[in-house]
Amino acid sequence: MKISHKIDQAAKEDRVWWSFEYFPPRTAQGLQNLLDRIERMRALGPEFIDITWNAGGRTSELTSELVKTCQKLIGLETCMHLTCTGMPKEKVDTALREAKQHGCRNVLALRGDPPVGKEWEAVEGGFRYGVDLVRHIRAEYGDYFDIAVAGYPQTQRLPPDEREREMDYLKSKVDAGANFIFTQMFYDVDMFIEWVQAARAAGINIPIVPGIMPVQTWNGFQKATSLAKITVPQAFLDELEPYKSNDEKVREVGTKLVADLCRRILAADIGVKGLHFYTMNLEKGCRLLLEELNLVPRIEVIKPLPWRQSLTPNRRTENIRPIFWANRTRSYLSRTENWDEYPNGRFGDSRSPAYGELDGYGVWIKQTAEDALKLWNTPTTIAEIRALFSRFCVGDLAALPWSDSAPSSETSVIAQQLAKLNELGFLTINSQPAVDGARSDDRVHGWGPANGYVYQKAYLEFFVSPELLDLLIPFIEHDINITYYVINNRGDLRTNTHSDGPNAVTWGVFPGKEIVQPTIVEAISFMAWKDEAYELGRQWAKLYEPDSPTRKLIDTIMDSYCLVNVVHNDYKKPQAIFEPFFKAGAEYAAKYSSTSEATPNGMNGHAN
Repeated sequence: MKISHKIDQAAKEDRVWWSFEYFPPRTAQGLQNLLDRIERMRALGPEFIDITWNAGGRTSELTSELVKTCQKLIGLETCMHLTCTGMPKEKVDTALREAKQHGCRNVLALRGDPPVGKEWEAVEGGFRYGVDLVRHIRAEYGDYFDIAVAGYPQTQRLPPDEREREMDYLKSKVDAGANFIFTQMFYDVDMFIEWVQAARAAGINIPIVPGIMPVQTWNGFQKATSLAKITVPQAFLDELEPYKSNDEKVREVGTKLVADLCRRILAADIGVKGLHFYTMNLEKGCRLLLEELNLVPRIEVIKPLPWRQSLTPNRRTENIRPIFWANRTRSYLSRTENWDEYPNGRFGDSRSPAYGELDGYGVWIKQTAEDALKLWNTPTTIAEIRALFSRFCVGDLAALPWSDSAPSSETSVIAQQLAKLNELGFLTINSQPAVDGARSDDRVHGWGPANGYVYQKAYLEFFVSPELLDLLIPFIEHDINITYYVINNRGDLRTNTHSDGPNAVTWGVFPGKEIVQPTIVEAISFMAWKDEAYELGRQWAKLYEPDSPTRKLIDTIMDSYCLVNVVHNDYKKPQAIFEPFFKAGAEYAAKYSSTSEATPNGMNGHAN
């Protein structure tokens, strides 16, 4: 989506919005750390993010890769910086072509800074000024891209003739086709307001977005203002400088000073309702600043759907997915990337019939052998395995092989029930509670547009031994509201459902829209997921030595246990889904009370 459209929508709704800027790190580990941070900061509710382009283009490939990942996997609208520095026309065209392929609709066109220690000069066949880059993008891509350009409030302190010349340069970029302006960082609010008023007087009427730099440390503040060649009001320095030897106090005072700067900008009658934060790839400063400003992220921005939406061109309208990959978004995107169309409105109408084979995409878990030992130790009994799953459900364990991150906030609603199920021998890997008309802005269950209501059927997915399953099925079938699918590692499927179609387990009702049903349970998808679910368990086993008791135990579970999903179709009875499990668990415990622990295939409590 174009950023100008987001700005227009926010203006119509008379609300404040914000965005974040990141730069590509120089190492592979730094890249992974940044992606993890962007994932976390997504919860702070930015309307969009932007990714810088390194001076001289040295990290240009990383910029393109970051744009792709943020659009496709993280689901954040992304603006890509593009500079003239060190960029022949062919390289510019490659960057634009890749941006379009990734679904990026926004580009910040800059001349760019010269490499350190060198004078700026255009490369042969390249562009000399930002305006040339704007013209080229418009000539080659029409109005496909929103084009942002840079504005410099500091020029307001130049002599009149230089100030007017700088404003003319900015006006030429606007006339060439720019859609909005990001400003350089500043700490002088009066100067910024004067500059905005001067820009409006010069006929520049596109949105102006102020660049806000949180104060992290005294040395960082000094370095940033020096490099940007900006003046800082003496009153600002007088507040900050007494604490220059105490970084914690500098951040505390700096946060309040910058928050006051933001309030003054938003209160001024200059048409500015958005703030663009220069994060420096740091999280805390932005989070503290948003908290100080009492800017609360909107659910609609964080969760337009219950699952993470992909913003690549062919998936933008996708609004239905099977629930099985709820904790494996990257895998689902990979295994379906060759579909001709993606489900919109109904799951079966447009999807391709085939999921990609596991051999083509690979299945892996995030943890190394060292991580496995720290997280999961070396379980050698079924009781220890059950305890791991139970601990994960109550938030006492950071990850399981089927989920790289902690349980979602709504899992807390049923955490104790899930923990008990695992203690009884039902090893849960996916779940959702029943929800009966929660508001779409609910902090736990909400998703989608404002003023709507969301609903869920209770869902459980788990591994279970055949012996325990045999006791569970009669209790399940006694409740006419429960449907289930059971499959083993050989692919033998059984079910009590009489419908060939999907079962919607999540839906939402929103003003002016048809009912949205974004999450479903469906047989073909479950069979495809089965291979992945079992392979994740085998990958877990392979983290341990081949002849170790732990590896033998996990392999035995993967060889003998069944994978089951259960839906309770009466969403008005939130606890009803658990009752058959508690009954089966109690009967199982009584039946096998003569042995210390119930285990796969009737083994004793230890892996032999």
